[in-house]
Amino acid sequence: MSAPQELIIEAGRSEAHYWRDLWRYRELFGFLAWRDILVRYKQTVIGVAWAVIRPLLTIIIGAGIFGGLANLPSDGVPYPVMVCAGTLPWFFFSSALSESASSLVGNANLISKIYFPRMILPASAVVVAFVDFAISLAILAGLMAWYHMWPTWRLLTLPLFILLAFLSAMGPGLLFTALNVKYRDFRYIIPFVVQFGQFVSPVFYSTTAIQEKYGDLGRTLVAINPIVGVIDGFRWAICGTTQLHWESFVLSTTLSLLLLVVGVWYFRKTEKTFADVI
Repeated sequence: MSAPQELIIEAGRSEAHYWRDLWRYRELFGFLAWRDILVRYKQTVIGVAWAVIRPLLTIIIGAGIFGGLANLPSDGVPYPVMVCAGTLPWFFFSSALSESASSLVGNANLISKIYFPRMILPASAVVVAFVDFAISLAILAGLMAWYHMWPTWRLLTLPLFILLAFLSAMGPGLLFTALNVKYRDFRYIIPFVVQFGQFVSPVFYSTTAIQEKYGDLGRTLVAINPIVGVIDGFRWAICGTTQLHWESFVLSTTLSLLLLVVGVWYFRKTEKTFADVI
């Protein structure tokens, strides 16, 4: 006969053990992430191929317009490869932001019925975006093979920049998720932010081109964008001739981590009201 279970009701217990609960509910985290992966391309004709087609079309159009017509510099590498190294992390960031921002509203019934750390929902949405990103890396491998580009030792650092991309997406994701619960206007604001952010981020151009035209001040202003450090890091790790501007990289990375702290703080501050507001 098994030992009787002991139920402890303690004031503030959920607050004191919140981070421990994140680990205790890891199976729920895995279940939600796997569910979202299955639902994402359910009843689609070509399934997960959309994870390749969407960024591939963006790369083709961007390389054709900015590389072919505008003839922008590409830091000594084939322009499609440079655009690809900027497009893939941007798609991961934008998809993670969009998916996580709607994760709480999309699981309103679950939130109102049971307790679990609500941070699991936006985190699982980021994981779904990461799966798409991992699949889309096939585009980069294909382009590098096409242009006979061999990876250097820098490629070993790519997991660090992928982790940075994950953290950079989690910060604004948590912030917009919490704001979207209280202010439903954000479901209209977020697509605009994503669309506008693609052009103010160095996706179709390099930050080196910005520095050559506007100097160090221009590059510093661009680095205020938290995704800039991720994109520059990807290009440094993938394109052997690209140099990393450490000052702007440190600035962008610092702002990304600061935004993560702000996102976690605001999410935790408003989390206890989600079930009532949603």
